[in-house]
Amino acid sequence: MNENGHRSTRSQNEDEDGSRLVGANGHRRVVMNPTSGSGDHTDRIHALADEYGYDVVETSGPGDGTALAQAAVDDDIRRLAVAGGDGTLHEVVTGLLEADALGDVTVGILPVGTANIFARNVGVDDAEAGFNLLENGERRRIDLGMAGEEPFVVSTVAGLTAETSAATSASLKERIGSLAFLYTGIKKTMEFESLHLDVEAISQGEETTWTGEALCALVGNVRQFAKEGGQSNAEDGLFDVVIVEEMPPQNVVAEAAAHRVLGKGTEHVVHLRASQLTVEGLTNETVAYSLDGEVSEHEQLVLHSKPQALSVAVGPSYEANPDSA
Repeated sequence: MNENGHRSTRSQNEDEDGSRLVGANGHRRVVMNPTSGSGDHTDRIHALADEYGYDVVETSGPGDGTALAQAAVDDDIRRLAVAGGDGTLHEVVTGLLEADALGDVTVGILPVGTANIFARNVGVDDAEAGFNLLENGERRRIDLGMAGEEPFVVSTVAGLTAETSAATSASLKERIGSLAFLYTGIKKTMEFESLHLDVEAISQGEETTWTGEALCALVGNVRQFAKEGGQSNAEDGLFDVVIVEEMPPQNVVAEAAAHRVLGKGTEHVVHLRASQLTVEGLTNETVAYSLDGEVSEHEQLVLHSKPQALSVAVGPSYEANPDSA
């Protein structure tokens, strides 16, 4: 045990299936984004990785997380820790999907990003807890969202908050953290043109449609948009969908730019649950989407759930179905 009560696995010679570990640190590796969050975590992650018996590889630019995850699969890595934010996790999961290795690798979260939404939803408080959980904690298979051919773990957002994510500067994120999105959202609302959307949602064979003008459409995989900070059921194969209809800018500002408004019963917010979703911009309108913070544009986007496709180490506060807790 180390000074914080976490067991070091540096001297372990066997994996949980009884096989001998290979390489310098066996089947364990960390993919680290050294610029995530405040960027002051690199020494700490290297020290913890050495203590727990993990190799560390670092990203140096966009897309590196995907390539490094694929390399980890080639190296027969079985426990892959991700030191970064939701964007870094997005890249790593993309690499595992493209390598057809989602069922072979357990992902652990070392939250060092700005918002760390996924880490909060699966009950991982800090980097040391992330290492300990990957070694000794519970593993769950959670849903993976697909937006076209691209995966997402946390959410896909169309509209106001997608533009907010793209417009928020790195320096602003560093100074005021997740409040940067709120601040930028308020400013964006004053100049934002609403989206003209056609939405088709399918759940248990039943189809629900919505057509109109919206500020944003939010599709949560592990994130529940109906209550700020809440967790949705990450293992039921269903998305939590929220459509925020167009409203006067002063109304949105009063409700904190599409944050507090999502936690209140308002006539301008539509809630749906769906296993498949088609979102299309009317009149061939191109819509900007933020997939776990990574922005892309589509005239039409089809989203579907891959139930329980991703193996993740979770914390003691995680509940598969929060409604039953």
